[in-house]
Amino acid sequence: MTPALHFRVDGVVQGVGFRPFVHRTACALGLDGWVANVNGHVEGEIAGPAAGIEEFASRLRDAAPPLARVRRVRLTPGAAERAYGRGFEVRASAPGSPEPAAREIPPDAALCPACLREMRDPRDRRFRYPFINCTDCGPRATIIEDLPYDRTRTTMRRFPLCPSCAAEYADPGDRRFHAEPVACPVCGPRLAWDDLRGEEALRAAVKCVADGGIVALKGLGGYQLVCDAGDAHAVTELRRRKRRPAKPFAVMVPDLVTALRLATVSATEQTELLSPERPVVLLARNRRSGKGMLAPQVHPGLHRVGLFLPTTGLHHLLLDELARPLVVTSGNLSDEPIAVDDTEARRSLAGIADGFLTHDRPIRSRYDDSVAQFTGRTRITVRRARGLAPAALPLAVRQPVAGAGAQLKHTFALAADGRALLGPHTGDLSDQRAYDAFLASYAHLRRLSGIEPEVLAHDLHPGYLSTQWAKAQPARLIPVQHHHAHVAACAAEHQVRGPFVGVAYDGLGLGDDGTLWGGEILVADLTGYRRVGRFATAPLPGGDAAVRHPSRTALGHLLGGELLGSPRPYPWLVDPFTDRLPPHEVTAVRAMVAQNVNCPRASSAGRLFDAVAALLGLADEVSYEGEAAVLVEAAAGDTHAVPLAHRVVRARGLWVYDSAPTLADLLARRLAGEPVGRLAAAFHLTLAIVTADLVERAVADGAPRTVCLGGGCFVNRRLLTEVRRRLRAKGLRVLVGGQVPVGDGGISYGQAAIAAARLSGEG
Repeated sequence: MTPALHFRVDGVVQGVGFRPFVHRTACALGLDGWVANVNGHVEGEIAGPAAGIEEFASRLRDAAPPLARVRRVRLTPGAAERAYGRGFEVRASAPGSPEPAAREIPPDAALCPACLREMRDPRDRRFRYPFINCTDCGPRATIIEDLPYDRTRTTMRRFPLCPSCAAEYADPGDRRFHAEPVACPVCGPRLAWDDLRGEEALRAAVKCVADGGIVALKGLGGYQLVCDAGDAHAVTELRRRKRRPAKPFAVMVPDLVTALRLATVSATEQTELLSPERPVVLLARNRRSGKGMLAPQVHPGLHRVGLFLPTTGLHHLLLDELARPLVVTSGNLSDEPIAVDDTEARRSLAGIADGFLTHDRPIRSRYDDSVAQFTGRTRITVRRARGLAPAALPLAVRQPVAGAGAQLKHTFALAADGRALLGPHTGDLSDQRAYDAFLASYAHLRRLSGIEPEVLAHDLHPGYLSTQWAKAQPARLIPVQHHHAHVAACAAEHQVRGPFVGVAYDGLGLGDDGTLWGGEILVADLTGYRRVGRFATAPLPGGDAAVRHPSRTALGHLLGGELLGSPRPYPWLVDPFTDRLPPHEVTAVRAMVAQNVNCPRASSAGRLFDAVAALLGLADEVSYEGEAAVLVEAAAGDTHAVPLAHRVVRARGLWVYDSAPTLADLLARRLAGEPVGRLAAAFHLTLAIVTADLVERAVADGAPRTVCLGGGCFVNRRLLTEVRRRLRAKGLRVLVGGQVPVGDGGISYGQAAIAAARLSGEG
């Protein structure tokens, strides 16, 4: 008999081939024992020579499978001694007892190279099988119904294993040993197109796309709309039917070679494209080598394109057959959540798709595609969804908390035991279906993770549905200011312990004084903040409606911008702008501003971008939030520029950027014939200089030398690059979110971080 040790491994260790890895490791070291999925972790017993056990524990930490994320390995004395020489076994999973520790759920992973080779091998029994997978790839979060992670607790439970798959599943030496979604053409899911099945269904979908049609395809985390990215008519028709007139479409390409033809792709970006997460990566378009491969309507007026590689066997098969880039976008109408239910998809997408390529494996959880981009080697997450969510993020938290999120680009966060789970991107909660999707996703992830929040952090804005939902829950509430949450998300991700300077630039968020903020300099830590700088305020004629009408925002700045010692732009500069607008709109806005009717004031960087877009003639109306800023960034490109006039003043105890000289100079230089692109570049340069000035003044007043950037404006690569370069030149440490979305998708993580810090401060 030899003493046995009990081991427990926490992290992303279920659904990633961890038990087979433990089995192989123990057998290779000649150790006895067992391993099982228990609750949301892996545990077992190990017996044998001390040196072998020490090596075993080391390999668990350092040599885990590719998709695993080992957070902690603990060895404790076992319950009893074991007879050495009995071997090692994989035991059936056990639910275990509920624990306060956060159970971590594995995200979906793109098809691995080994499975892709098998799918393309005519001699393999899974030749051309769209649902091929193994322990290193395939669906995870989208099919899990409960933990511990076993086939019986996934949507694969309705597909009994055939003898061949069962043999692979039970063979410790096989790549599919305990791969829960394992399947083959005999026993697994099947494609369908009306009455057609399998290969015939695939051929029907291929023909539809080749003929210029639009296909609704059932993907991993929801339905996707697919058409030929080079077919201008098909892309234009997709825009019309989807009611998405301008927002760029993502494009799926078969391989890295094609991506390199379409875009300039750095080594870092190549690694991201090829990663198991397979996000859409926003890249600089290569118009010469990729000429004719993409219709202009894919990303109208922009120099960047979102590309990604196939995520599933089905995507690979489509691209193999069609041999062309494909638009692959969310299966929904604009602002609605992505469709997941088959019946609902056929109803909601009937007016968009010419046909449905579906299958009989249910989607348990809704996950849209993730989106990322790079500034140099710095990764910026634009949307955290399929492949990334709900993987755990580090967070100093003990008592279970939740962040309710914002209104737009909504996510929620659940946090406990040193980790936060960021829920998938939901969208705009003002849409009832998006709100319902949030409620369902929150309930499911809360149950899976085992996190029962005792505290809910929410935004200050009483009109946000996330705030109203939080206030209806039976939990302690912690209100969190919107921009504090933005910069706290950055600080928490980078584990900044002490105070920092926060630069929060976005569209709008409610300040603690009841006014609308959006261009803020804060001195903060994770428990609180003080506002030390801001942008000058201007009225938003029509309130929320101004977001879709940049020309109104521009008029608000010109007619009612905050007076800080600089005169408003002279009439001879304003008149050329107002002369090109409908007279009735100018008259109405003038009256609204003069009488202060429905004209809330905002110190918003995002709305200043809107005003500049209108003044430069780039956008008077927009179809999605942030479109005007995207057009200003696209116009700027890499153009060299001289900064616009600018001024920082002291007003009511704050350093304030007076935007009136900037707008006056912009108008004067435009009237003098300076190109739009050069002026757009000048505006970016000016904001970067102003930001460095505001931060430097805060530091001179005693603020810390660590700067955390947050808010949707920092998705703008040129702004981020210019700001970071100038702050670093002053010897400051500059941080920006990488795994946590820099925009409103990261608000919930920041809220959870602030709540956790305040609770910790209470002792």
